[in-house]
Order: sequence, then structure tokens, then C-alpha cells
Amino acid sequence: MQKIIFYTIVLLIGFISQVAAQENSFESRAKKISKRIDSIVKVEKEILKGQILVIDKNLEEGIITKNEAMTLKQEAADESAKNIENKVVIEQQKLETLIQDKINGLVQYDTIKRSKNGGTSIVIGNSDEIGEDHTQINVGSLKVYHGNKDLQEKKSRRTTSQFVFAAGLNNIITAGENFENSDYRVWGSHFYEWGTTYNTRIFKNNNLLHAKYGLSVMYNNLRPTDNRFFLKNGQQTELQTGSVNFDESRLRNVYLVAPIHLEFDFTPKKTNKEGNTYFRTHESLRLGIGGYGGVRVKTKQILKYEREGDNVKDKQKGDFNVSNYIYGLSAYLGYKETSVYVKYDINPLFKNNAVDQNNISLGVRFDFN
Repeated sequence: MQKIIFYTIVLLIGFISQVAAQENSFESRAKKISKRIDSIVKVEKEILKGQILVIDKNLEEGIITKNEAMTLKQEAADESAKNIENKVVIEQQKLETLIQDKINGLVQYDTIKRSKNGGTSIVIGNSDEIGEDHTQINVGSLKVYHGNKDLQEKKSRRTTSQFVFAAGLNNIITAGENFENSDYRVWGSHFYEWGTTYNTRIFKNNNLLHAKYGLSVMYNNLRPTDNRFFLKNGQQTELQTGSVNFDESRLRNVYLVAPIHLEFDFTPKKTNKEGNTYFRTHESLRLGIGGYGGVRVKTKQILKYEREGDNVKDKQKGDFNVSNYIYGLSAYLGYKETSVYVKYDINPLFKNNAVDQNNISLGVRFDFN
């Protein structure tokens, strides 16, 4: 994981020169992982819904008591949450591997393939214009355009949608401390974010200003230094030195957030063959300024160590006195679909600690249009 974060910094330094080419295979695979996560959640919710219906029916028929029904519902909800977590972790690991492969140059560019289907060519790729008898599949956003007229109309809409993925460094700002003396590993602490956004051009005949808004899942991870772990002590949460040597000590907070940004898109207006003016997005320099707000979904501490020759993985679930809500400021600056991304939580990480600690993140953001 340290290699991933190291190469992320390298990308931050040299991304302007590297983002001119769109690596569609990476985009497509990342999109598929996101869709699998959505499917996992949907299926488990349907299963839970069916279980609750059965419990309600048994309660109505007098087979079980009200207290028994409440207990069964809680057990079913806990089991559903556990199933979602276990399956999503697998997809998250795939996403981490995909990022590492991209950094190492193992994810290649998609090539343009054509096949005949009733006289219509199917083009896998991305272009500004296609023939009227062509169907284009944009593998980055999984959008389909049937003919040039359909492509022009959809891409020129005032509101378009994007799949967003971001990753990078994560740490804590504490009064009187700097990152060199941080209680958390600079290279080992990281964040992930993915979700869907909508981009609306504010003025009908000007492409500069856009409102960008959506919904994201945010993972903030913190790895303490000096073989320490988090310990809940009443209303306070403290770092304690472990009695064993940890191979892994990490606190992970998961949030559901609604980001909103004012985006400045410097993509110039274009003119088609008929002389009509139209607008595009995500084809030039972009700057986004805004913020986000949301709720904490869960908190978990993961400890890995060796005991009597056996590898132990200890997962501790609880609130750890972490704030239930999150809100902050964020901004990004990029070219086309890739940006440098920074976000800062205005609310403190822990609700009642004597000294406020605020989460800050820096990374790379991809808006697959």
C-alpha cells in the first residue's frame, strides 16, 4: 500500500503531462467494480426486506412475540450488514489492485474494435463525431450513442453525469503539530472515494460555470505510528501502545456524503458541420471549489499481529467516539478527466476529545464523463 501512495505523489507532480491520453480500460474496470458494489447492496437489501416481511407475518399470526420480532429483525439487519461488508471488501481489494496495475503501467489502452451487426458498426472508444450508422460505446462512462445526432445531443446537454473515483493520502491536522511529527503514518494512511455526480451548465450560452453535485461513498483510513492503536476511554478516544507488535493497525471510517462544487470548465465552445454552436465538458482545464456533507455509516479498527506463531486479524466495530456527521471544504484542479483533489473536514474527527483533530486528504480524482 505504501507503494501506491508513493506513486500517487508522483502522479500529482507529473499528471499534467500524463493525462492527455484516456486509459479507457482502467475506467471501464473501475466502473464495473462500482456497479458490482451497487448490485451487492441492492441484493442484500432485497433479501433483508423479504426476511422482515416473514417476521412481520409471524408476529401478526401470533407465532412470535413483539420482543422476539424486534430481536429477529436486528439479527437479520446485522447479518445483512456483515454480508455487504464482506463482499464489498473483496471489491475494494480489486480496486486497490487495479490502481496499482495502472500505476505500474500494466493497464493498457483500449483499442478501437469494430464488429458488424445488421450493417451497423459498433465502435468501442471515444470521439467527437461518428457516422449516422454507427453506435459508439464510451467505455469510460458506459454511455451509448446511436449515430452522430444522438451523440451531439447527449454530449451537448446542460446536465451530464459522471462516475467519480478518487484516492490518495489521508491524515489529521492537530493544533501545535505538523505532519513530520504526526501520530499517523503519512505514507500509510489513505482515502478512497467513489460515486456519481451530475454536472449542470449554469448559463445557457456560456460554458465557464457549472454546478457539480452528487452522492459518494468515502473511506478515510488512519494508521497510527509507534505500534499504537485506538482505545475508547469513556467519552475520549486515545492512542495506546500495543502489548504485541502490530503488522497492521488501522482505523477506518466510512461515510455517505453529498458533494457540491462550483466548477470552472475552460473547454471552448465548438461548431458542427452545419455551423451550430454546442458545448462540451471535461475536455480542457477544470477548477472545482465547494464542499460536502454527510453521515458516518460505520467505523472499524483492524489489528493484525502474530500470537504464538498464528496470524491474528482482530476487527473491532464501534463508534470510537467518532462524529456521526461530516462536513467540510474541497477543491480540485485538473485537465480533462484527471485532477489534483484536496478535502478538509471542518468538524472534528472525535466528538469529545480535549484537542480537536480534523481530517485532511490529498490525492488524485478521476471524473469519467
